[in-house]
Amino acid sequence: MRCANPTLFVAGVATLAMAGVTSAVRPSLALNPEVELASHRAIYDLKLADSRGRRQLSAAQGRIVYDFSGSACEGYALQFRQVSEINSGEGKVALSDLQATTWEGGDGKSFRFNSQNRVNERVVDAVEGNAGRGGAGVAVTLSKPRQKNFDLDVKVAFPTEHMRRIIEAAVAGKTLLELPVYDGSETGEKVFSTLTVIGREIAPDEKKPDDAAADKAALAGLKRWPVNISYFEQGGNSGELTPVYSIGFELYENGISRALVLDYGDFVVSGVMSQLDLKDVAPCK
Repeated sequence: MRCANPTLFVAGVATLAMAGVTSAVRPSLALNPEVELASHRAIYDLKLADSRGRRQLSAAQGRIVYDFSGSACEGYALQFRQVSEINSGEGKVALSDLQATTWEGGDGKSFRFNSQNRVNERVVDAVEGNAGRGGAGVAVTLSKPRQKNFDLDVKVAFPTEHMRRIIEAAVAGKTLLELPVYDGSETGEKVFSTLTVIGREIAPDEKKPDDAAADKAALAGLKRWPVNISYFEQGGNSGELTPVYSIGFELYENGISRALVLDYGDFVVSGVMSQLDLKDVAPCK
């Protein structure tokens, strides 16, 4: 999953260790029609897992609501909300509330986005726009935070396309995926270089989940993989730079994620799936 732009106070993430990685893939832009993403609504309860910066956090807690629906023929819609409360001690508490709505074409050629981030009820970011892929590149039109048109490299992927490519790589036995990703976050002008490390496949009868995924018959027969995605400022070699932040999770082959770990450098937040509702979607004709 992509948790949009970080709603916590990002400080930078330690470089991801690459020991044991044996193969890499830089995919083409052709999407695999066999990768079917499940429409679902998941809730993740967040809590502080580690604080390692110079200014230790006293506590962190929150919740993510991730409501995803659609199909390859109709496109994919996402309603996302992350509310986080950070206690840095001495009575200093910050409440962050990020809400985002996106729609992405099933062919990976079009993307619409609208997001707003509040900290202590004050709007600090508001972004709205759309992007379309043509033969020469990706054209972006922003209406917030200001009117602006610009072009991106044709190799840039949108978030749902990125997830499909990760699953495709995992099924193929790949352990590394590098891809530039545009999700309309922050000011709406940033492209992230991403490095995804895919771990050993977890068989359906191995390591049973202990969260809201445990009682879902639709997931019982599916493979899943431990995945870690690092996001880098674009413009350098991802193997030599420190990532802005990273996200770890177990990824089912239908796109559902569990056991989140959000690493913001100075601290780490874990996310336990407390609720999961699967939705019915009409198959493509």
